Amino acid sequence: MEFTIKTAAPEKLRVGVLVVGAFADGTLAAPAQAIDKASEGRLSQLIKRGDLEDKAGSSLMLHDLPGTAAERVLVVSLGKADEFGDKAYRDALSSVAKTLAGCAAKDAAVTLADAAVAKRSLTWRLQQASRLLADGAYRFDAPKANGKDTKKERGVRKVTLVIADKLNAELEAAVNRGHAIAEGMALAKDLGNQPGNVCTPAHLADTAKALGKHFKFDVEVLERADMAKLGMGSLLSVANGSQLPPKLIVMHYKGGKAKAKPVVLVGKGVTFDSGGISLKPGAEMDEMKYDMCGAASVIGTFKAIARMALPINLIGVIPAVENMPSGTATRPGDVVTSMSGLTIEVLNTDAEGRLILCDALTYAERFKPDCVIDIATLTGACVVALGKIPSGLLANDDELAAELLRRGTDSGDRAWQLPLWEEYQELLKSNFADMGNIGGRYGGTITAACFLSRFTKAYKWAHLDIAGTAWLSGDAKGSTGRPVPLLTEFLIGRAEGKAD
Repeated sequence: MEFTIKTAAPEKLRVGVLVVGAFADGTLAAPAQAIDKASEGRLSQLIKRGDLEDKAGSSLMLHDLPGTAAERVLVVSLGKADEFGDKAYRDALSSVAKTLAGCAAKDAAVTLADAAVAKRSLTWRLQQASRLLADGAYRFDAPKANGKDTKKERGVRKVTLVIADKLNAELEAAVNRGHAIAEGMALAKDLGNQPGNVCTPAHLADTAKALGKHFKFDVEVLERADMAKLGMGSLLSVANGSQLPPKLIVMHYKGGKAKAKPVVLVGKGVTFDSGGISLKPGAEMDEMKYDMCGAASVIGTFKAIARMALPINLIGVIPAVENMPSGTATRPGDVVTSMSGLTIEVLNTDAEGRLILCDALTYAERFKPDCVIDIATLTGACVVALGKIPSGLLANDDELAAELLRRGTDSGDRAWQLPLWEEYQELLKSNFADMGNIGGRYGGTITAACFLSRFTKAYKWAHLDIAGTAWLSGDAKGSTGRPVPLLTEFLIGRAEGKAD
């Protein structure tokens, strides 16, 4: 999708679709008022008939409206005026994105950024608009018979964001940032949606290398022998059962000052999780191709920040493995030694994400990071606790956690903090090693983070459990691209020196 921004009279725009907003009580946003005036009140008359529902995001498509140059006018509800905020604004944009994605028109003009949102600047509204509209146009190129898609190509490809204010570099940058984030989300979605026989550890590594080559940043790929030499016995224990070799992918983006400490992102990359010897139930096991969405979000975030040329130093560490049962697979009860030297009793081979992350987190120490954030589809317990709206957040530093929570609110890609109290550590006791890899039935999300925290004592660290937010099931099955918006918003704030 191609974006431009301009100041223009809405009624004079010759486009396939012109998008304007109206509130539940019939009050028209300023651009819609201009359209109503040009149509001699026809727009307000049509709305009064009651075809536009009050709920934010409801819409009404009008064709050949008198007095306007646009072929179609899409009126979208902004909800109740006194309740118009972040959610209603995003709901309206998401609805528009869905309509434009299936529309026969090829270009559109969207005026919604001129609707004032409490405590939100025009730059914020423009960034949200370009991101949500571009994300709404995402389609996964699924393989088809003879390589052809028989569906007729539809959807708007050119969008003009229309505002009343004069243009400036800051506003243009906001539009570009939103588009860059959507591109990063699209890459993360593509990786997540690909089947496990395509998106292997080697495929993740090749994708990272291709991205580095395109944007001119360095990418290292450590092989099994390299990891063995480093003593990554925990990570390698997960890869034991698969014929596919593991990879440790290390991405180096150096956009900041030479001596500035980097932010390190660590992404769980289990490209298919059968559960290993602790085999998962067969129902919905196909969705375990999404167990690498933490890795996908790191790669997607790198694309977004590289596209923006963000002035920050960033390291990405991705342990990529496949977890399979076989005669060589790790058994429940086996004891493995991590890179840190701590020993782990593997009580359940389906609790494998923490086993690969702990070695990656130890490896991250060498970069002397400003902070480390790991991202992982780690626990089903997180979905039970929080549902599929926020990601779970745990951290060993409250200021870092608060910063991530704020960026989640700003981006709409929210997180919720859970406790990381010392009392939970007791649940990881083992009679045969320094710790077990599970902590019992209760508080599974917290005990998983407690396990990881034992390998993060050298730096400020936060953990995002995205098991509930990385993908959708059912008819809408697919990767969501989260938490690329949260991570990118966090890095933008860090690059601009804004921690609050």
